[in-house]
Amino acid sequence: MSGITDLNLLISSMKPNLIEGEFVFCSLPPSALTDYVHLKPIGMFQEKEGMTLILPIEAARQAGLPADPAMRMISLDVHSSLEVVGLTAAFATALGNEGVSANVVAAYYHDHIFVPTADAERAVAALKALSCRSKNPDNSAR
Repeated sequence: MSGITDLNLLISSMKPNLIEGEFVFCSLPPSALTDYVHLKPIGMFQEKEGMTLILPIEAARQAGLPADPAMRMISLDVHSSLEVVGLTAAFATALGNEGVSANVVAAYYHDHIFVPTADAERAVAALKALSCRSKNPDNSAR
């Protein structure tokens, strides 16, 4: 099942959902992955420098892994196509205008945005405002 490719439809129908808990990005040597797979990472990515794991912050702390910076995850509850053009730019611009850093993971069905814990509520508000502006383009200039 392919996702939505119409940028305006995606933005107007996205529902930013702040996921419970805090997460951290950790890097391990690839050989150490088997020692940490029990931590049940919500994301993994192999880089030339090592394996990046996205873990619940408590799992990282219990394993003695770096637990900073603490991040919150916002999932965009809309099935975006992996080939859509402009979605990441649109929400990155909205968050950047609010001074919120964003680390994005595009998965098969949804985009997930990791933001600093202190900025999470402001980030959700900015994404909701972006969606509202897309629904009502006549109000976007106000």
